[in-house]
Amino acid sequence: MSPGDLDQILCGMDIPADPNVLVGVGGVDDAGIYRISEDMALVQTIDYFTPIVDDPRTFGQVAAANSLSDIYAMGGRPITAMNVVCFPAKKMGVETLREILRGGLDTLKEAGVALLGGHSVEDEEPKYGLAVTGIIDPRRILTKAGLRKGDHIILTKPLGTGVISTALKGRTASPAAYEALVKSMRTLNRAASEAALEAGAVACTDVTGFGLLGHMMEMARASAVGIRLDTTRVPLLKDAIKCAGMGMVPGGTRANRSFFGQRVKGQDQIDPVLLDILYDPQTSGGLLIAVPDENERLLFNALACRDITAAASIAMVEGLKEGGGIMLK
Repeated sequence: MSPGDLDQILCGMDIPADPNVLVGVGGVDDAGIYRISEDMALVQTIDYFTPIVDDPRTFGQVAAANSLSDIYAMGGRPITAMNVVCFPAKKMGVETLREILRGGLDTLKEAGVALLGGHSVEDEEPKYGLAVTGIIDPRRILTKAGLRKGDHIILTKPLGTGVISTALKGRTASPAAYEALVKSMRTLNRAASEAALEAGAVACTDVTGFGLLGHMMEMARASAVGIRLDTTRVPLLKDAIKCAGMGMVPGGTRANRSFFGQRVKGQDQIDPVLLDILYDPQTSGGLLIAVPDENERLLFNALACRDITAAASIAMVEGLKEGGGIMLK
């Protein structure tokens, strides 16, 4: 579902208000935030999706990492989670579901997050994810707004999960590509979030279903700025170009381009295969972290200390632009 669809659905509804809601449904941020004291707030999110890999336990690990990511993108620390399960138990049996849930627990244990319970329904198509609650300092919230002229934008994980997972379904992805895909998707954004806070980040989001250009456009719109993206600096997963070049492009790529593309300039100068990857829907993608020019080296040092080596500085904020926009080069 596109942001435009959700805006249309909610239009005219009487949304309950509370002065302690610091981030709610009125914006485009990754999670909601509710203040409970001067120095503490709750940060909440929910996410779930259909299997992206065949192995049930790996799917559970990836889905849990993806669900936790929105908390990290806001600068929060997840503390509790609840399973969200849709599953055809009569058709697939409970052992597959046990492995999916076991995978989710693997990730929760790594993240130091307690599982409180959950909810399941019988469904023809399996789906799994988490409802997550975290805590955050209300004075240090990272949102998609706040970009200023001269800020640098750093991407912490390579792109290509959508095209490679599509190639997996078509049995055309190499074992090396699969290994790189799973390693990236399993990796928590916890360390990247910690580095962002340490380096004085001014804005942040994670790259998921709307692709790199979609989520970067949300930042540009929220901040009313223009962003110049250097496409030659964007890190890519192994064989991402190869898979996209074979036409292994998910349907969400075209939907993202249709919705966000009208405010992206310079597309005709970019290799169409690379352009597909820039719009490619990501699962458990990296963070887009914005820092002032003078803090960029500090951020890279903080990332390196946490063994995040694939991060790259890919864009710069050029200044105010009504409605926001992106220029490709």
